[in-house]
Amino acid sequence: MPTRRATALLLLLTVLTGCAREGGQETEPGSVSVPSRTTAAPVPSADPTDSAWVQLMIPMDEQAVALLDMAAEKPAGPRLRAWAARLRTDQVAELAELRGLRTRMGLPDTDLHEGHDMPGMVTAEDLRNARASGGAAFDRLLVTQIHDHLRQSEQVSRSETTAGSGAEARARARELVAVRRKQLASLTSLCAGRAADVPEPFACPSDHPV
Repeated sequence: MPTRRATALLLLLTVLTGCAREGGQETEPGSVSVPSRTTAAPVPSADPTDSAWVQLMIPMDEQAVALLDMAAEKPAGPRLRAWAARLRTDQVAELAELRGLRTRMGLPDTDLHEGHDMPGMVTAEDLRNARASGGAAFDRLLVTQIHDHLRQSEQVSRSETTAGSGAEARARARELVAVRRKQLASLTSLCAGRAADVPEPFACPSDHPV
């Protein structure tokens, strides 16, 4: 089972690498390529796998932050609101680091995965559903989507630590794997009602994946 999971993650990174390559300029069939007279933009020197990982993690975090923003306004329980606020702070800081890494790798700031339904990605439909929901329905959606985001981003980052080649990208991926373990443990503790920092334990739905 672990071998199948590792293979699946490597295949995912391969697909993402293909997406990154497709983001470049294409030539019409039968057309002739003419050298540009303008100064060309710097060509990224990063490994395609490293590039794919960074260009996936950034939109994943951005979409997660958009959902976590709503937890400050929606009538979620106080424990869940406090947890979501802490996670949002962590995700915003993580985004700043990943964007800095993207810049140093010479990658564009475009979202190659816009409109894609990637595993662990909070989609535009998820955000619409979150805006339209409240109370227990919002709590369920928030916990489920954020759990998937944390789990999938941890798994893809773990694959980057072995499949990537850039020292900085791999080091950042290792850090993120460790952070995700703590964040997932925190969510599990929250759902089990063991977190003692805020009152009124939040009870996860019985069918929740945590």
